[in-house]
Amino acid sequence: MHVTTLCLGALVFGDATGYEINKMFEDGPFGHFLEASYGSIYPALTRLTDEGLVTCKAEAQEGRPGKKIYSLTDKGRERLREALGEPLAPDKFRSEFLFTILFAHMLPRSRVRTLLEERLAAMKKEADQLSRNEEADTPGVDFARRYGLAVLTASIDFLERNRHQIEDVAIEEKAHV
Repeated sequence: MHVTTLCLGALVFGDATGYEINKMFEDGPFGHFLEASYGSIYPALTRLTDEGLVTCKAEAQEGRPGKKIYSLTDKGRERLREALGEPLAPDKFRSEFLFTILFAHMLPRSRVRTLLEERLAAMKKEADQLSRNEEADTPGVDFARRYGLAVLTASIDFLERNRHQIEDVAIEEKAHV
């Protein structure tokens, strides 16, 4: 999906600066879906402004440089609808955790246990946040939240039930004398 489409989607939820849009992808609601960086967001916003899909209003700030606030236009909303109708690319799942676990047979058992404990703790924390965040802007936001919670819950269950399989192949640490 093009970064321009991602920016249009972000602006559906309200006016925002490039910084605020970036935060939506870094650690906000869009962080679970796709990646976008400052280096791609700002050129995309410029293109969208040039095409009349968003408007840009400069706002002065006391003691700081001015900021640009972007708003979605009707034409931009229509372009987003068109883009959302295009065929989707397959989902991609990337995980440094799983890459490292591929080599569990080369790692000390304590390292494998630490990796599993850290992963479980992070997933449980994320699941807890998703389960507490029940107020949704749209039915689609609620559906995505519940889907994410279901995936996390299934992943936690899998790790807890099967962790012994990967721990058992790790290298036993030698006792220090």
